[in-house]
Amino acid sequence: MSAVPSVNLAPALELLALATVIAALPLAVWAWRHRGEGARSRLVALAGLTVFLTADLIVFGSFTRLTDSGLGCPDWPGCYGAASPLGAAESIAAAQQAQPSGPVTFTKAWIEMVHRYLAMTVGALVLVQAVLAWRARRALGVTAAWACAALGWVVVQGLFGKYTVTLKLYPAIVTLHLLGGMLLLGLLVAQLETVRRLPLAAPPRAAGVVLGLVLMQIALGGWVSTNYAVLACRGFPQCNGQWWPEMDFAQGFAVLRELGRGRGEQFLPFPALVAIQMAHRLMAWVVAAAVIALSWRLWRTADRTARLYALLIGGLLVLQVASGLSNVLLDWPLAAALLHSACAAGLVGLLVSLWCRSRATPVGAPLPAQGQFVRQHA
Repeated sequence: MSAVPSVNLAPALELLALATVIAALPLAVWAWRHRGEGARSRLVALAGLTVFLTADLIVFGSFTRLTDSGLGCPDWPGCYGAASPLGAAESIAAAQQAQPSGPVTFTKAWIEMVHRYLAMTVGALVLVQAVLAWRARRALGVTAAWACAALGWVVVQGLFGKYTVTLKLYPAIVTLHLLGGMLLLGLLVAQLETVRRLPLAAPPRAAGVVLGLVLMQIALGGWVSTNYAVLACRGFPQCNGQWWPEMDFAQGFAVLRELGRGRGEQFLPFPALVAIQMAHRLMAWVVAAAVIALSWRLWRTADRTARLYALLIGGLLVLQVASGLSNVLLDWPLAAALLHSACAAGLVGLLVSLWCRSRATPVGAPLPAQGQFVRQHA
């Protein structure tokens, strides 16, 4: 592979200009379609667009990881010092010739750079949304806290993306990058629901607890994926023909280690991979029970919106379980793995939306004071 510095800021301005052009396209469509509407409707539409593209970014990030394209461009933020693989064609060809089955190919380079372009586009939309929400906060009686938090988190998420490359897919960083994407999605959904201000007639009190459990399971799932432990257990419900196989939790959940390595720099033993997979499976039973209980409680109310949430959350759970089983029983097909990530993002979005709407103040009613607002949404 051609020698290349891990961090090369030379193409940063070109990338910024490219991201501005790409982000201008959805922004132009948003401005045209919602011209003449009120400020609240325009903000809701922009927030919805940003949520949609962020969910797409999470799924495409999974696609990047699952196709082993995370190091398709081994420097950051560009590709061999260029703003696109077109300008890096010679370096990519040399790297591919040196290692035909290595991490750098033209296809992987394009996948990685498209992921970065989409991330920069989402960042631009988050910036625009934060500015507009801040300017309209008093006129509409809404808070811009979630939008500003999302803007700050975009910077942190960009650093996770940088260190994913420069630290060569360090498992803890890759997992944090996945969780950071889910947190960004949650912040944007919270801003959307804050602007909409549509309360539920019979709000559930357990939505926040279930959301916390789902995020824990996503963290475990990310740890499974980044350590390539999906196929460590063959079969279901047993693992490799056993109900309780040999497991090494100490090595499997040692956080500060490189990919494929355990403590003391030795290779990660197979029982450690089994422990990672089994932890994810066991937690899945807890999360499934919590989601089913929440869905049942929502369904039993007379609120039609709450019943819709019950159907959507329950349906996503079914798809999540089916795609998870497909990963194990069908040797980790790409489509099932992507559906698994998409359903996880969908559950996070729905649960954050439900949590926010259970605490929403109707449009026309005064918002609490800033300190009260923070305590109310804590």
